[in-house]
Amino acid sequence: MPSTLNIAPDPACTPAPPPSDFLPTDNLGEIRTATPWCQRWRDRQHSWVHTSAGGFNPRNYQLEPLAVRTAKEFVLQHHYSGSFSSAKRTFGLFDTSAGEPRLSGVAVFGLSVSKAVLERALPGLEANVAALELSRFVLLDACPANSESWFLARCLDELLVSGVKGVVSFADPVPRRTEQGKLVAIGHVGTIYQASNAAYTGRATARTIKLLPDGTVLNDRAAQKVRKQEQGHEYVEAKLMALGAPAPRAGANPALWLRDALQAVGARNLRHHGAHRYVFRLGKNRRERDRISLGYPEMKPYPKRPDHCD
Repeated sequence: MPSTLNIAPDPACTPAPPPSDFLPTDNLGEIRTATPWCQRWRDRQHSWVHTSAGGFNPRNYQLEPLAVRTAKEFVLQHHYSGSFSSAKRTFGLFDTSAGEPRLSGVAVFGLSVSKAVLERALPGLEANVAALELSRFVLLDACPANSESWFLARCLDELLVSGVKGVVSFADPVPRRTEQGKLVAIGHVGTIYQASNAAYTGRATARTIKLLPDGTVLNDRAAQKVRKQEQGHEYVEAKLMALGAPAPRAGANPALWLRDALQAVGARNLRHHGAHRYVFRLGKNRRERDRISLGYPEMKPYPKRPDHCD
C-alpha cells in the first residue's frame, strides 16, 4: 500500500453530459435513472460517463483497505451529502495506470443507525457484525464506465473473507436541489446493485424529511443528537449555524433551539416515499448464499422507473 495517496484531479478526464431529459426540471419529484449513464463525483459536483465509452481495464486498478480518516476526507470532499456515516470497513479503489496509485473511489461499510434495519432485512445474521450497511460509494469522474461493478464485487469478496455474510444498501431516488435551484444530487434507483444481482426487497418506510438550504438532509439521527446533546451534536449545530442559524445560548433547551434554527435557515419539508432497499447475501457459492434468510420478500422486477414518470 503506498504511503502517499494522490487524489489530485485528472485533467484528461472530460466525461460527456447526459441528455437534458435525464435531469429533473423544476421540481423535486423522482426522475428516470435507469439509463446507460454512470454517475461520478468530484468536489460534490456530479458528472456522467456513458457505458458505451467503455475503457475499464481491471489491470489498471486495485482495491486496498483504507484508513477511516482517509475515507472520511475523500467522502466529505466529493460526496454530495457532505457527511460521513459510522464506518466499520472502508476500501479504496486505486488507479495504478500512471505508476503511482491514485485514490479514485471509496466504499464505506458501516453500522446502521438502527440495528433493526439490518435485523429485519437479514434476520439470521448479527447486525453490525455479520451484517453491515453500505453507506457510501463514491467514484471520481476519472473512473471509466463499469468501474463500480468491479469495485463493489471486490469489496464484497473482502467482506466475506472477514466473516461478513450480508450487506444492506439503499438507493435514494429523490433529487436534491439547493434553495437556489442548483442540483446537488440526481437521485438513483440502484442500477449498480441491480447489475451486481442484489435482492431487491422494496422500499423503506415513507417519511417526511428536512431539506436544508444547501440541498442536504438533516436526518432523524442528527436531529436527535442535538435534542439530547449526544456525541456529535456540535457538528450538527455548526452546520446549521453556517447556514444562518443563531448560536445556542447557554442553558437553552436544545430541542427548542433546533426548532428555531431550522426555521431560521429556511429548512423545507419534503415527502419521501422511501429509498429502494437492496440486500446482498454473501457466500462462496450459490448454495451458501441461498442459506441466508431474507427478512423481506424478494421483489421482481427491479425498479426501472420513478413513481411519477409516465
